[in-house]
Amino acid sequence: MRRNLPLALSLLLATAACGPAEVVVTMELDLPNLDGEGTSARALPDIEVQLIPFDRDAVFGEMATAFGTPEPEIPQELLERRSEVQAAQAKWDDANRRWATIRDTLQQLNNAMEGYSRGEAAYVALFREWQDWDSEYGAAETEVEQTFDDFDSLQQGTIRASDSVRILQEQWGDEAFADIGTVFATEQSMTGLDWVVDTTDASGVARGGLKVKPGAYWVYARYETAYTELYWNLPILVEGGEAVTVKLDRSNAEERVKL
Repeated sequence: MRRNLPLALSLLLATAACGPAEVVVTMELDLPNLDGEGTSARALPDIEVQLIPFDRDAVFGEMATAFGTPEPEIPQELLERRSEVQAAQAKWDDANRRWATIRDTLQQLNNAMEGYSRGEAAYVALFREWQDWDSEYGAAETEVEQTFDDFDSLQQGTIRASDSVRILQEQWGDEAFADIGTVFATEQSMTGLDWVVDTTDASGVARGGLKVKPGAYWVYARYETAYTELYWNLPILVEGGEAVTVKLDRSNAEERVKL
Protein backbone atom coordinates (compact mmCIF):
# COMPACT_ATOMS: atom_id res chain seq x y z
CA MET A 1 0.00 0.00 0.00
CA ARG A 2 2.81 2.41 0.81
CA ARG A 3 4.23 2.00 -2.70
CA ASN A 4 1.03 3.57 -4.06
CA LEU A 5 1.10 6.63 -1.79
CA PRO A 6 3.26 8.86 -4.07
CA LEU A 7 1.04 8.03 -7.05
CA ALA A 8 -2.14 8.72 -5.06
CA LEU A 9 -0.72 11.98 -3.79
CA SER A 10 0.29 13.11 -7.26
CA LEU A 11 -3.19 12.31 -8.58
CA LEU A 12 -4.74 14.27 -5.73
CA LEU A 13 -2.54 17.31 -6.43
CA ALA A 14 -3.27 17.11 -10.14
CA THR A 15 -7.00 17.02 -9.45
CA ALA A 16 -6.73 20.03 -7.13
CA ALA A 17 -4.72 21.96 -9.72
CA CYS A 18 -7.46 21.43 -12.29
CA GLY A 19 -10.29 22.27 -9.91
CA PRO A 20 -12.17 25.56 -9.80
CA ALA A 21 -10.51 28.60 -8.26
CA GLU A 22 -12.15 31.60 -6.64
CA VAL A 23 -11.76 35.11 -8.02
CA VAL A 24 -12.36 37.93 -5.54
CA VAL A 25 -13.13 41.35 -7.04
CA THR A 26 -13.16 44.50 -4.93
CA MET A 27 -14.49 47.84 -6.19
CA GLU A 28 -13.55 51.13 -4.56
CA LEU A 29 -13.50 54.76 -5.72
CA ASP A 30 -12.44 58.09 -4.30
CA LEU A 31 -15.75 59.99 -4.35
CA PRO A 32 -16.62 63.54 -3.18
CA ASN A 33 -17.73 63.75 0.43
CA LEU A 34 -21.33 64.76 1.00
CA ASP A 35 -20.22 67.96 2.73
CA GLY A 36 -18.22 68.95 -0.34
CA GLU A 37 -14.90 68.88 1.49
CA GLY A 38 -12.46 66.63 -0.36
CA THR A 39 -12.94 62.99 -1.27
CA SER A 40 -12.78 59.64 0.50
CA ALA A 41 -12.46 56.04 -0.61
CA ARG A 42 -15.82 54.32 -0.75
CA ALA A 43 -16.82 50.78 -1.62
CA LEU A 44 -19.13 50.32 -4.61
CA PRO A 45 -22.06 47.99 -3.80
CA ASP A 46 -24.53 46.42 -6.25
CA ILE A 47 -22.20 46.57 -9.26
CA GLU A 48 -22.30 43.66 -11.70
CA VAL A 49 -18.93 41.98 -12.31
CA GLN A 50 -18.34 39.45 -15.07
CA LEU A 51 -15.53 36.99 -15.70
CA ILE A 52 -15.36 36.47 -19.46
CA PRO A 53 -13.05 33.83 -21.00
CA PHE A 54 -12.10 36.05 -23.96
CA ASP A 55 -11.36 39.70 -24.67
CA ARG A 56 -14.68 41.34 -25.47
CA ASP A 57 -12.95 44.55 -26.57
CA ALA A 58 -10.97 42.63 -29.20
CA VAL A 59 -14.18 41.10 -30.53
CA PHE A 60 -15.90 44.47 -30.76
CA GLY A 61 -12.81 45.92 -32.45
CA GLU A 62 -12.70 43.19 -35.08
CA MET A 63 -16.41 43.53 -35.81
CA ALA A 64 -16.16 47.32 -36.06
CA THR A 65 -13.29 47.00 -38.54
CA ALA A 66 -15.19 44.41 -40.58
CA PHE A 67 -18.27 46.65 -40.68
CA GLY A 68 -16.26 49.22 -42.61
CA THR A 69 -18.11 52.39 -41.57
CA PRO A 70 -16.50 54.10 -38.56
CA GLU A 71 -18.52 54.85 -35.44
CA PRO A 72 -19.92 58.42 -35.36
CA GLU A 73 -17.65 60.56 -33.18
CA ILE A 74 -18.69 63.08 -30.56
CA PRO A 75 -17.89 66.55 -31.97
CA GLN A 76 -15.15 68.36 -30.07
CA GLU A 77 -17.42 71.38 -29.69
CA LEU A 78 -20.01 69.25 -27.90
CA LEU A 79 -17.35 67.82 -25.56
CA GLU A 80 -16.25 71.33 -24.67
CA ARG A 81 -19.81 72.47 -24.04
CA ARG A 82 -20.45 69.45 -21.82
CA SER A 83 -17.34 70.34 -19.81
CA GLU A 84 -18.83 73.79 -19.28
CA VAL A 85 -22.07 72.18 -18.07
CA GLN A 86 -20.14 70.00 -15.63
CA ALA A 87 -18.25 73.01 -14.26
CA ALA A 88 -21.50 74.97 -13.91
CA GLN A 89 -23.10 72.11 -11.99
CA ALA A 90 -20.10 72.02 -9.64
CA LYS A 91 -20.60 75.73 -8.89
CA TRP A 92 -24.31 75.16 -8.25
CA ASP A 93 -23.50 72.25 -5.92
CA ASP A 94 -21.01 74.41 -4.01
CA ALA A 95 -23.57 77.21 -3.70
CA ASN A 96 -26.18 74.73 -2.42
CA ARG A 97 -23.80 73.40 0.22
CA ARG A 98 -22.95 76.95 1.34
CA TRP A 99 -26.62 77.89 1.60
CA ALA A 100 -27.44 74.68 3.51
CA THR A 101 -24.59 75.34 5.95
CA ILE A 102 -25.87 78.84 6.70
CA ARG A 103 -29.45 77.60 7.07
CA ASP A 104 -28.44 74.84 9.49
CA THR A 105 -26.23 77.19 11.48
CA LEU A 106 -29.06 79.70 11.89
CA GLN A 107 -31.36 76.93 13.09
CA GLN A 108 -28.78 75.72 15.60
CA LEU A 109 -28.29 79.26 16.92
CA ASN A 110 -32.06 79.69 17.22
CA ASN A 111 -32.27 76.52 19.25
CA ALA A 112 -29.39 77.58 21.46
CA MET A 113 -30.94 81.04 22.14
CA GLU A 114 -34.13 79.43 23.39
CA GLY A 115 -32.25 78.33 26.47
CA TYR A 116 -31.52 81.89 27.59
CA SER A 117 -33.44 85.04 28.34
CA ARG A 118 -32.78 88.03 26.12
CA GLY A 119 -30.92 89.91 28.79
CA GLU A 120 -28.29 87.26 29.40
CA ALA A 121 -24.79 87.71 28.02
CA ALA A 122 -24.85 84.28 26.39
CA TYR A 123 -28.04 85.17 24.53
CA VAL A 124 -26.54 88.46 23.31
CA ALA A 125 -23.42 86.67 22.03
CA LEU A 126 -25.49 84.05 20.22
CA PHE A 127 -27.77 86.69 18.72
CA ARG A 128 -24.81 88.66 17.35
CA GLU A 129 -23.47 85.50 15.75
CA TRP A 130 -26.95 84.80 14.36
CA GLN A 131 -27.02 88.30 12.83
CA ASP A 132 -23.64 87.73 11.14
CA TRP A 133 -24.85 84.50 9.55
CA ASP A 134 -28.25 85.97 8.68
CA SER A 135 -26.56 88.78 6.76
CA GLU A 136 -25.05 86.12 4.46
CA TYR A 137 -28.21 84.06 4.04
CA GLY A 138 -29.88 86.22 1.39
CA ALA A 139 -26.73 86.43 -0.73
CA ALA A 140 -26.24 82.68 -0.49
CA GLU A 141 -29.82 82.05 -1.59
CA THR A 142 -29.38 84.39 -4.55
CA GLU A 143 -26.18 82.62 -5.54
CA VAL A 144 -27.99 79.28 -5.55
CA GLU A 145 -30.60 80.67 -7.92
CA GLN A 146 -28.03 82.29 -10.21
CA THR A 147 -25.76 79.26 -10.43
CA PHE A 148 -28.73 76.99 -11.11
CA ASP A 149 -29.91 79.29 -13.92
CA ASP A 150 -26.41 79.22 -15.45
CA PHE A 151 -26.23 75.43 -15.17
CA ASP A 152 -29.74 74.88 -16.53
CA SER A 153 -29.16 77.19 -19.48
CA LEU A 154 -25.94 75.44 -20.49
CA GLN A 155 -27.47 72.00 -19.96
CA GLN A 156 -30.51 72.72 -22.10
CA GLY A 157 -28.17 73.82 -24.86
CA THR A 158 -26.42 70.45 -24.98
CA ILE A 159 -29.30 68.01 -24.43
CA ARG A 160 -30.52 67.96 -28.04
CA ALA A 161 -27.01 67.73 -29.50
CA SER A 162 -26.08 64.91 -27.07
CA ASP A 163 -29.27 63.02 -27.89
CA SER A 164 -28.61 63.31 -31.62
CA VAL A 165 -25.10 61.91 -31.36
CA ARG A 166 -26.20 59.13 -29.00
CA ILE A 167 -28.96 58.03 -31.40
CA LEU A 168 -26.48 57.92 -34.29
CA GLN A 169 -24.05 55.84 -32.24
CA GLU A 170 -26.78 53.45 -31.12
CA GLN A 171 -27.99 52.97 -34.69
CA TRP A 172 -24.43 52.32 -35.84
CA GLY A 173 -23.89 49.83 -33.00
CA ASP A 174 -27.10 47.97 -33.81
CA GLU A 175 -25.85 47.41 -37.35
CA ALA A 176 -22.15 46.85 -36.68
CA PHE A 177 -22.75 44.42 -33.82
CA ALA A 178 -25.95 42.77 -35.01
CA ASP A 179 -24.42 39.29 -34.55
CA ILE A 180 -22.57 40.00 -31.31
CA GLY A 181 -24.52 37.38 -29.33
CA THR A 182 -23.61 34.61 -31.77
CA VAL A 183 -19.98 35.73 -31.95
CA PHE A 184 -19.69 35.84 -28.15
CA ALA A 185 -21.17 32.34 -27.86
CA THR A 186 -18.69 31.01 -30.42
CA GLU A 187 -15.75 32.65 -28.66
CA GLN A 188 -16.76 31.16 -25.33
CA SER A 189 -17.32 27.72 -26.82
CA MET A 190 -13.82 27.75 -28.30
CA THR A 191 -12.28 28.37 -24.87
CA GLY A 192 -14.17 25.61 -23.08
CA LEU A 193 -14.46 27.89 -20.06
CA ASP A 194 -17.43 29.33 -18.21
CA TRP A 195 -18.67 32.91 -18.33
CA VAL A 196 -19.72 33.84 -14.79
CA VAL A 197 -21.42 36.86 -13.23
CA ASP A 198 -21.68 38.19 -9.68
CA THR A 199 -22.63 41.42 -7.91
CA THR A 200 -20.63 43.34 -5.34
CA ASP A 201 -21.98 43.27 -1.79
CA ALA A 202 -22.33 46.15 0.67
CA SER A 203 -18.56 46.18 1.19
CA GLY A 204 -17.89 46.39 -2.55
CA VAL A 205 -16.75 42.76 -2.90
CA ALA A 206 -17.87 40.11 -5.41
CA ARG A 207 -16.68 36.58 -4.76
CA GLY A 208 -19.30 33.87 -4.22
CA GLY A 209 -20.28 33.50 -7.88
CA LEU A 210 -16.82 33.93 -9.39
CA LYS A 211 -15.48 30.39 -9.23
CA VAL A 212 -14.01 29.18 -12.51
CA LYS A 213 -11.72 26.59 -14.03
CA PRO A 214 -8.08 27.57 -14.62
CA GLY A 215 -7.51 29.71 -17.67
CA ALA A 216 -7.32 33.23 -19.06
CA TYR A 217 -10.21 35.58 -18.24
CA TRP A 218 -11.12 39.24 -18.44
CA VAL A 219 -12.74 41.06 -15.52
CA TYR A 220 -15.48 43.27 -16.93
CA ALA A 221 -17.48 45.92 -15.04
CA ARG A 222 -18.89 49.43 -15.43
CA TYR A 223 -19.73 52.28 -13.08
CA GLU A 224 -21.66 55.38 -14.20
CA THR A 225 -21.10 58.90 -12.94
CA ALA A 226 -23.06 62.00 -13.93
CA TYR A 227 -21.12 62.70 -17.13
CA THR A 228 -18.88 59.68 -17.70
CA GLU A 229 -18.65 55.97 -17.06
CA LEU A 230 -15.72 54.03 -15.67
CA TYR A 231 -15.05 50.89 -17.68
CA TRP A 232 -12.95 47.87 -16.72
CA ASN A 233 -11.87 45.01 -18.97
CA LEU A 234 -8.78 43.61 -17.27
CA PRO A 235 -7.01 40.35 -18.19
CA ILE A 236 -6.20 37.87 -15.42
CA LEU A 237 -4.80 34.36 -15.28
CA VAL A 238 -6.58 31.89 -13.02
CA GLU A 239 -4.48 28.93 -11.89
CA GLY A 240 -5.96 25.84 -10.29
CA GLY A 241 -6.77 26.07 -6.62
CA GLU A 242 -5.26 29.52 -6.09
CA ALA A 243 -7.61 32.42 -5.32
CA VAL A 244 -7.09 35.54 -7.41
CA THR A 245 -7.85 38.98 -6.00
CA VAL A 246 -8.53 41.89 -8.36
CA LYS A 247 -9.04 45.46 -7.22
CA LEU A 248 -11.03 47.73 -9.51
CA ASP A 249 -10.55 51.45 -8.92
CA ARG A 250 -10.05 54.64 -10.88
CA SER A 251 -6.39 53.89 -11.56
CA ASN A 252 -7.13 50.86 -13.77
CA ALA A 253 -10.40 52.07 -15.30
CA GLU A 254 -10.99 53.64 -18.67
CA GLU A 255 -13.12 56.77 -18.35
CA ARG A 256 -15.59 57.22 -21.20
CA VAL A 257 -17.95 60.04 -22.08
CA LYS A 258 -21.59 59.19 -21.29
CA LEU A 259 -24.14 60.94 -23.50
